[in-house]
Amino acid sequence: METRVALIGIVVEQYESAEKLNQILHDYGQYVISRMGVPYRDKKIHIISVAVDAPMDIISTISGKLGMLQGVSTKTVYAKNTGSKL
Repeated sequence: METRVALIGIVVEQYESAEKLNQILHDYGQYVISRMGVPYRDKKIHIISVAVDAPMDIISTISGKLGMLQGVSTKTVYAKNTGSKL
């Protein structure tokens, strides 16, 4: 199955959702290329970026499940191509 590279941007406004968020990312860990999280203490939020390489339906599922969590917002950006050389 063809895969796509995508970046899922996540903003967590309710820390109580962190455990469920981490479980979802763990469940789909085989598709995760990298993950970076930054706490923004002044605003009491956490900003997370997750790079994935997965089939389109899996990427949509991950983003959708994360976005349904209370106090969590997501946005997904897809790479234009699937692996051509720079």
